[in-house]
Amino acid sequence: MGLFDFAKDIGNKLFGNEDEAPEKIKAHIEEDNPGIKDLEITVKDGVATIKGEADSASALEKAILMTGNAMGIEEVRADDVIAPPAEQEVQYYEVAKGDSLWKIAEKMYGDGSKYKYIFEENREVIKDPDLIFEGQKIRIPAID
Repeated sequence: MGLFDFAKDIGNKLFGNEDEAPEKIKAHIEEDNPGIKDLEITVKDGVATIKGEADSASALEKAILMTGNAMGIEEVRADDVIAPPAEQEVQYYEVAKGDSLWKIAEKMYGDGSKYKYIFEENREVIKDPDLIFEGQKIRIPAID
């Protein structure tokens, strides 16, 4: 999984300067570890690079989103992460002004009540289903 772009000026404020970014982002990911072992993070000029081994493709996707949704991160690279192939089709969605998980579920699935599925599939990325922010990127997995 290669490069992902993010909005550098928005997101979770995890670190004060780039020197402390790798340690703070790693701690953020490991707090709700989606399934990444031997995690290493480097950050240079707003570009974060993730290394390690993911238990699943979704674990890697979540680690990328947790990293990129941090203020100060503009790009995430994860070419050196070992991960099994994706088990299901996933789209990525950038939260727009006025969005709620209900509205996103209506757009993506045609049924707002499926917002709970989006929340569960992004639990490490979204801590509170009522607190998403414009510019945040989330996973939208296909529903079987």
